[in-house]
Amino acid sequence: MRRIAFYGKGGVGKSTVGTNIAAALAEQGLSVLVIGCDPKHDCTRNLRGEVEIPTILDLSREKGIERLGLEGLVGEAGGAGGAGGAGGAGGAGGAEGGSRVRLDEVVYKGYRGVFCAECGGPRPGIGCAGRGVIVAIELLKRLNAFEELEPKPEVVIYDVPGDVVCGGFAMPLRGSLADEVFVVTSADYLALYAANNICRGIKEFASKGGTPLGGFVYNVRGVLDDEAVVRGFAERVGSQVLGCIPNAHQIAEAEIEGRTVIEHAPESEVADLFRELALRLYNSREVSVPEPLPADEMVRVGQEIRKRARERSSERSRERSSERSRERTRERSSERSSGKWQDEKSGKKSKII
Repeated sequence: MRRIAFYGKGGVGKSTVGTNIAAALAEQGLSVLVIGCDPKHDCTRNLRGEVEIPTILDLSREKGIERLGLEGLVGEAGGAGGAGGAGGAGGAGGAEGGSRVRLDEVVYKGYRGVFCAECGGPRPGIGCAGRGVIVAIELLKRLNAFEELEPKPEVVIYDVPGDVVCGGFAMPLRGSLADEVFVVTSADYLALYAANNICRGIKEFASKGGTPLGGFVYNVRGVLDDEAVVRGFAERVGSQVLGCIPNAHQIAEAEIEGRTVIEHAPESEVADLFRELALRLYNSREVSVPEPLPADEMVRVGQEIRKRARERSSERSRERSSERSRERTRERSSERSSGKWQDEKSGKKSKII
Protein backbone atom coordinates (compact mmCIF):
# COMPACT_ATOMS: atom_id res chain seq x y z
CA MET A 1 0.00 0.00 0.00
CA ARG A 2 1.34 3.40 -1.05
CA ARG A 3 0.74 6.11 1.58
CA ILE A 4 1.11 9.77 0.61
CA ALA A 5 0.55 12.96 2.60
CA PHE A 6 -0.01 16.33 0.93
CA TYR A 7 0.88 19.36 3.02
CA GLY A 8 0.82 23.07 2.19
CA LYS A 9 -0.47 26.48 3.14
CA GLY A 10 -4.23 26.93 3.28
CA GLY A 11 -5.61 27.92 -0.13
CA VAL A 12 -2.54 26.80 -2.07
CA GLY A 13 -4.42 23.99 -3.80
CA LYS A 14 -3.67 20.82 -1.80
CA SER A 15 -7.17 19.46 -2.29
CA THR A 16 -7.14 20.35 -5.99
CA VAL A 17 -3.91 18.40 -6.42
CA GLY A 18 -4.85 15.55 -4.06
CA THR A 19 -8.28 14.83 -5.56
CA ASN A 20 -7.03 14.99 -9.15
CA ILE A 21 -4.15 12.67 -8.26
CA ALA A 22 -6.66 10.29 -6.67
CA ALA A 23 -8.91 10.42 -9.75
CA ALA A 24 -5.98 9.85 -12.10
CA LEU A 25 -4.76 6.84 -10.11
CA ALA A 26 -8.30 5.44 -10.00
CA GLU A 27 -8.36 5.72 -13.80
CA GLN A 28 -5.36 3.38 -13.79
CA GLY A 29 -7.38 0.80 -11.88
CA LEU A 30 -5.92 1.47 -8.43
CA SER A 31 -8.05 1.48 -5.29
CA VAL A 32 -7.60 4.87 -3.58
CA LEU A 33 -8.61 6.21 -0.16
CA VAL A 34 -8.49 9.99 0.47
CA ILE A 35 -8.57 11.18 4.10
CA GLY A 36 -9.27 14.88 4.52
CA CYS A 37 -7.72 16.31 7.69
CA ASP A 38 -8.96 19.89 7.34
CA PRO A 39 -11.59 20.95 9.91
CA LYS A 40 -13.54 22.58 7.04
CA HIS A 41 -14.18 19.00 5.80
CA ASP A 42 -14.03 19.95 2.11
CA CYS A 43 -10.91 18.04 1.04
CA THR A 44 -12.81 15.36 -0.89
CA ARG A 45 -15.54 17.61 -2.34
CA ASN A 46 -14.21 17.35 -5.91
CA LEU A 47 -14.61 13.58 -5.75
CA ARG A 48 -18.21 13.60 -4.45
CA GLY A 49 -19.78 16.62 -6.15
CA GLU A 50 -22.67 18.19 -4.30
CA VAL A 51 -23.05 15.24 -1.91
CA GLU A 52 -22.32 16.07 1.73
CA ILE A 53 -20.92 13.31 3.92
CA PRO A 54 -20.78 13.22 7.72
CA THR A 55 -17.39 13.83 9.27
CA ILE A 56 -15.81 11.23 11.52
CA LEU A 57 -15.81 13.58 14.50
CA ASP A 58 -19.42 14.73 14.04
CA LEU A 59 -20.66 11.16 13.79
CA SER A 60 -18.52 10.11 16.75
CA ARG A 61 -20.05 12.84 18.89
CA GLU A 62 -23.54 11.79 17.84
CA LYS A 63 -22.71 8.22 18.82
CA GLY A 64 -21.46 9.24 22.26
CA ILE A 65 -17.66 9.35 22.03
CA GLU A 66 -17.48 12.00 24.75
CA ARG A 67 -19.21 9.59 27.14
CA LEU A 68 -17.94 6.22 25.90
CA GLY A 69 -14.46 7.01 24.58
CA LEU A 70 -13.00 5.27 21.51
CA GLU A 71 -13.07 1.77 22.97
CA GLY A 72 -16.69 2.07 24.00
CA LEU A 73 -17.61 3.63 20.67
CA VAL A 74 -16.04 0.99 18.44
CA GLY A 75 -15.75 -2.03 20.70
CA GLU A 76 -15.83 -5.35 18.87
CA ALA A 77 -18.06 -3.98 16.13
CA GLY A 78 -15.09 -2.39 14.39
CA GLY A 79 -14.80 -3.08 10.69
CA ALA A 80 -18.40 -4.20 10.21
CA GLY A 81 -19.84 -3.15 6.87
CA GLY A 82 -18.22 -1.93 3.67
CA ALA A 83 -18.00 1.67 2.53
CA GLY A 84 -21.29 3.35 1.68
CA GLY A 85 -22.15 4.89 -1.64
CA ALA A 86 -21.96 8.61 -2.33
CA GLY A 87 -25.62 8.95 -1.36
CA GLY A 88 -25.17 8.05 2.30
CA ALA A 89 -24.19 5.47 4.89
CA GLY A 90 -25.15 1.81 4.87
CA GLY A 91 -27.88 0.11 6.84
CA ALA A 92 -28.53 0.33 10.54
CA GLY A 93 -26.58 -1.65 13.07
CA GLY A 94 -24.23 -1.39 16.00
CA ALA A 95 -24.64 -1.73 19.73
CA GLU A 96 -27.71 -1.01 21.78
CA GLY A 97 -28.63 2.68 21.80
CA GLY A 98 -26.78 3.37 18.53
CA SER A 99 -23.51 4.00 20.30
CA ARG A 100 -21.29 2.18 17.78
CA VAL A 101 -19.75 3.50 14.56
CA ARG A 102 -19.52 1.36 11.44
CA LEU A 103 -17.01 1.75 8.65
CA ASP A 104 -19.69 2.41 6.06
CA GLU A 105 -20.88 5.38 8.12
CA VAL A 106 -17.58 7.29 7.85
CA VAL A 107 -16.11 6.17 4.50
CA TYR A 108 -17.97 6.88 1.27
CA LYS A 109 -17.35 6.20 -2.40
CA GLY A 110 -16.84 9.06 -4.83
CA TYR A 111 -15.71 9.37 -8.46
CA ARG A 112 -14.52 6.06 -9.95
CA GLY A 113 -14.93 4.39 -6.58
CA VAL A 114 -12.40 6.53 -4.72
CA PHE A 115 -13.00 6.12 -0.98
CA CYS A 116 -13.57 9.44 0.80
CA ALA A 117 -13.36 10.23 4.51
CA GLU A 118 -13.37 13.58 6.28
CA CYS A 119 -11.97 13.93 9.81
CA GLY A 120 -13.84 17.16 10.52
CA GLY A 121 -13.13 19.30 13.55
CA PRO A 122 -14.24 20.18 17.06
CA ARG A 123 -17.36 22.16 17.84
CA PRO A 124 -16.73 25.87 17.15
CA GLY A 125 -14.79 27.45 19.98
CA ILE A 126 -14.24 24.13 21.76
CA GLY A 127 -11.32 21.74 21.47
CA CYS A 128 -8.31 21.44 19.17
CA ALA A 129 -8.57 20.62 15.46
CA GLY A 130 -5.20 18.85 15.54
CA ARG A 131 -6.35 16.66 18.41
CA GLY A 132 -9.49 15.91 16.40
CA VAL A 133 -7.36 14.52 13.57
CA ILE A 134 -5.63 12.19 16.04
CA VAL A 135 -8.98 10.87 17.27
CA ALA A 136 -10.44 10.50 13.76
CA ILE A 137 -7.48 8.58 12.35
CA GLU A 138 -7.30 6.38 15.44
CA LEU A 139 -10.97 5.54 14.94
CA LEU A 140 -10.32 4.59 11.30
CA LYS A 141 -7.51 2.31 12.45
CA ARG A 142 -9.75 0.68 15.08
CA LEU A 143 -12.34 0.12 12.35
CA ASN A 144 -9.63 -1.64 10.30
CA ALA A 145 -10.37 0.75 7.44
CA PHE A 146 -7.09 0.01 5.68
CA GLU A 147 -7.79 -3.74 5.65
CA GLU A 148 -11.59 -4.05 5.58
CA LEU A 149 -12.50 -1.77 2.67
CA GLU A 150 -13.29 -3.61 -0.57
CA PRO A 151 -11.33 -3.36 -2.73
CA LYS A 152 -8.51 -2.92 -0.25
CA PRO A 153 -6.85 0.50 -0.73
CA GLU A 154 -3.64 0.39 -2.73
CA VAL A 155 -3.05 4.13 -2.28
CA VAL A 156 -3.92 6.24 0.77
CA ILE A 157 -3.77 10.03 0.42
CA TYR A 158 -3.81 12.36 3.43
CA ASP A 159 -4.77 15.99 2.76
CA VAL A 160 -3.32 17.97 5.68
CA PRO A 161 -3.32 21.71 6.53
CA GLY A 162 0.25 22.95 6.69
CA ASP A 163 0.05 26.47 8.09
CA VAL A 164 0.77 25.11 11.57
CA VAL A 165 2.40 21.72 12.07
CA CYS A 166 0.87 20.95 15.48
CA GLY A 167 0.48 17.54 17.11
CA GLY A 168 -2.57 16.26 15.22
CA PHE A 169 -1.67 17.72 11.85
CA ALA A 170 1.84 16.31 12.28
CA MET A 171 0.60 12.71 12.60
CA PRO A 172 1.49 11.75 9.00
CA LEU A 173 5.01 13.11 9.62
CA ARG A 174 5.66 10.64 12.41
CA GLY A 175 6.28 7.68 10.13
CA SER A 176 3.40 5.39 11.04
CA LEU A 177 0.84 6.83 8.61
CA ALA A 178 2.61 8.03 5.45
CA ASP A 179 5.59 6.84 3.42
CA GLU A 180 6.32 10.26 1.94
CA VAL A 181 5.27 13.88 2.30
CA PHE A 182 4.71 16.04 -0.77
CA VAL A 183 4.41 19.78 -0.22
CA VAL A 184 2.13 21.79 -2.51
CA THR A 185 3.23 25.38 -2.94
CA SER A 186 2.98 28.38 -5.22
CA ALA A 187 5.63 31.05 -5.88
CA ASP A 188 3.94 33.27 -3.28
CA TYR A 189 6.16 34.13 -0.31
CA LEU A 190 3.68 33.03 2.37
CA ALA A 191 3.20 29.68 0.62
CA LEU A 192 6.98 29.13 0.60
CA TYR A 193 7.18 30.34 4.20
CA ALA A 194 4.66 27.65 5.19
CA ALA A 195 6.57 25.10 3.09
CA ASN A 196 9.73 25.95 4.98
CA ASN A 197 7.95 25.39 8.30
CA ILE A 198 6.71 22.03 7.06
CA CYS A 199 10.29 21.13 6.16
CA ARG A 200 11.25 22.07 9.70
CA GLY A 201 8.62 19.67 11.05
CA ILE A 202 9.80 16.87 8.74
CA LYS A 203 13.37 17.33 9.91
CA GLU A 204 12.25 17.34 13.55
CA PHE A 205 10.60 13.93 13.22
CA ALA A 206 13.24 12.45 10.89
CA SER A 207 15.55 11.55 13.79
CA LYS A 208 12.65 9.62 15.34
CA GLY A 209 11.84 7.53 12.29
CA GLY A 210 9.48 10.10 10.78
CA THR A 211 8.26 10.41 7.21
CA PRO A 212 10.75 11.90 4.69
CA LEU A 213 10.07 14.57 2.08
CA GLY A 214 9.25 13.26 -1.38
CA GLY A 215 9.35 16.66 -3.04
CA PHE A 216 7.30 19.68 -4.03
CA VAL A 217 4.37 20.24 -6.38
CA TYR A 218 4.25 23.72 -7.91
CA ASN A 219 0.63 24.85 -8.22
CA VAL A 220 0.33 28.29 -9.82
CA ARG A 221 -1.59 30.71 -7.60
CA GLY A 222 -1.40 34.45 -6.92
CA VAL A 223 0.16 37.22 -8.98
CA LEU A 224 3.54 35.60 -9.61
CA ASP A 225 3.95 32.58 -11.87
CA ASP A 226 7.64 31.78 -11.59
CA GLU A 227 8.69 28.15 -11.59
CA ALA A 228 12.33 29.13 -11.08
CA VAL A 229 11.51 30.55 -7.63
CA VAL A 230 10.00 27.25 -6.47
CA ARG A 231 12.72 25.11 -8.03
CA GLY A 232 15.37 27.31 -6.43
CA PHE A 233 13.72 26.95 -3.02
CA ALA A 234 13.42 23.16 -3.43
CA GLU A 235 17.11 22.84 -4.31
CA ARG A 236 18.15 24.96 -1.33
CA VAL A 237 16.28 22.75 1.13
CA GLY A 238 17.67 19.63 -0.57
CA SER A 239 14.67 18.37 -2.50
CA GLN A 240 13.02 18.41 -5.94
CA VAL A 241 9.95 19.66 -7.82
CA LEU A 242 8.00 16.74 -9.26
CA GLY A 243 5.46 18.66 -11.28
CA CYS A 244 3.93 22.01 -12.19
CA ILE A 245 0.20 22.68 -12.51
CA PRO A 246 -0.80 25.86 -14.38
CA ASN A 247 -3.59 28.23 -13.40
CA ALA A 248 -5.94 26.74 -16.00
CA HIS A 249 -9.59 27.79 -16.38
CA GLN A 250 -10.66 24.14 -16.49
CA ILE A 251 -9.67 23.75 -12.82
CA ALA A 252 -11.96 26.56 -11.66
CA GLU A 253 -14.81 25.37 -13.89
CA ALA A 254 -14.51 21.81 -12.58
CA GLU A 255 -14.47 22.86 -8.93
CA ILE A 256 -17.59 24.99 -9.31
CA GLU A 257 -19.35 21.72 -10.17
CA GLY A 258 -17.60 19.78 -7.41
CA ARG A 259 -15.53 17.73 -9.85
CA THR A 260 -11.92 17.02 -10.65
CA VAL A 261 -10.48 18.11 -13.98
CA ILE A 262 -10.00 14.41 -14.73
CA GLU A 263 -13.80 14.03 -14.67
CA HIS A 264 -14.84 17.46 -15.97
CA ALA A 265 -12.38 17.91 -18.85
CA PRO A 266 -10.70 14.51 -19.39
CA GLU A 267 -9.26 15.47 -22.79
CA SER A 268 -7.71 18.74 -21.62
CA GLU A 269 -4.00 19.42 -21.38
CA VAL A 270 -4.19 20.10 -17.65
CA ALA A 271 -5.92 16.73 -17.07
CA ASP A 272 -2.96 15.06 -18.79
CA LEU A 273 -0.59 17.02 -16.56
CA PHE A 274 -2.38 15.64 -13.49
CA ARG A 275 -2.15 12.11 -14.92
CA GLU A 276 1.59 12.49 -15.51
CA LEU A 277 2.08 13.91 -12.02
CA ALA A 278 0.04 11.10 -10.46
CA LEU A 279 2.24 8.42 -12.01
CA ARG A 280 5.38 10.35 -11.10
CA LEU A 281 4.34 10.59 -7.46
CA TYR A 282 3.19 6.98 -7.34
CA ASN A 283 6.45 5.66 -8.77
CA SER A 284 8.82 8.10 -7.07
CA ARG A 285 11.05 6.70 -4.34
CA GLU A 286 13.56 9.55 -4.13
CA VAL A 287 13.21 11.05 -0.66
CA SER A 288 15.22 13.36 1.57
CA VAL A 289 15.36 14.95 4.98
CA PRO A 290 15.10 18.66 4.13
CA GLU A 291 17.29 21.37 5.56
CA PRO A 292 14.88 24.26 6.25
CA LEU A 293 16.13 27.74 5.47
CA PRO A 294 17.00 30.02 8.40
CA ALA A 295 15.07 33.26 8.89
CA ASP A 296 17.61 35.49 7.14
CA GLU A 297 17.56 33.31 4.02
CA MET A 298 13.77 33.37 3.97
CA VAL A 299 13.98 37.17 4.07
CA ARG A 300 16.18 37.01 0.97
CA VAL A 301 13.69 34.67 -0.70
CA GLY A 302 10.98 37.25 -0.03
CA GLN A 303 13.13 40.02 -1.47
CA GLU A 304 13.80 37.97 -4.60
CA ILE A 305 10.08 37.30 -5.03
CA ARG A 306 9.24 41.00 -4.68
CA LYS A 307 11.94 41.87 -7.21
CA ARG A 308 10.63 39.34 -9.71
CA ALA A 309 7.04 40.46 -9.12
CA ARG A 310 7.99 44.08 -9.87
CA GLU A 311 9.87 43.01 -12.99
CA ARG A 312 6.89 40.99 -14.19
CA SER A 313 4.57 43.91 -13.47
CA SER A 314 6.82 46.24 -15.49
CA GLU A 315 6.93 43.72 -18.34
CA ARG A 316 3.13 43.47 -18.38
CA SER A 317 2.84 47.29 -18.38
CA ARG A 318 5.21 47.52 -21.35
CA GLU A 319 3.29 44.77 -23.15
CA ARG A 320 -0.03 46.56 -22.58
CA SER A 321 1.48 49.84 -23.77
CA SER A 322 2.87 48.14 -26.90
CA GLU A 323 -0.48 46.48 -27.56
CA ARG A 324 -2.28 49.85 -27.30
CA SER A 325 0.25 51.34 -29.70
CA ARG A 326 -0.26 48.48 -32.15
CA GLU A 327 -4.02 48.88 -31.85
CA ARG A 328 -3.78 52.60 -32.69
CA THR A 329 -1.59 51.77 -35.67
CA ARG A 330 -4.14 49.20 -36.89
CA GLU A 331 -6.96 51.74 -36.51
CA ARG A 332 -5.06 54.36 -38.53
CA SER A 333 -4.19 51.80 -41.17
CA SER A 334 -7.85 50.85 -41.40
CA GLU A 335 -8.86 54.52 -41.82
CA ARG A 336 -6.24 55.01 -44.51
CA SER A 337 -7.36 51.94 -46.41
CA SER A 338 -10.96 53.17 -46.34
CA GLY A 339 -9.89 56.52 -47.81
CA LYS A 340 -10.59 58.52 -44.68
CA TRP A 341 -7.98 59.87 -42.27
CA GLN A 342 -7.25 62.97 -40.30
CA ASP A 343 -4.30 65.07 -41.32
CA GLU A 344 -2.55 65.57 -37.99
CA LYS A 345 -0.73 68.74 -39.10
CA SER A 346 -3.53 70.65 -40.81
CA GLY A 347 -6.42 69.20 -38.86
CA LYS A 348 -8.21 68.73 -42.21
CA LYS A 349 -9.55 65.53 -43.70
CA SER A 350 -7.60 64.24 -46.70
CA LYS A 351 -8.28 61.51 -49.12
CA ILE A 352 -5.77 59.10 -50.51
CA ILE A 353 -6.00 58.84 -54.31
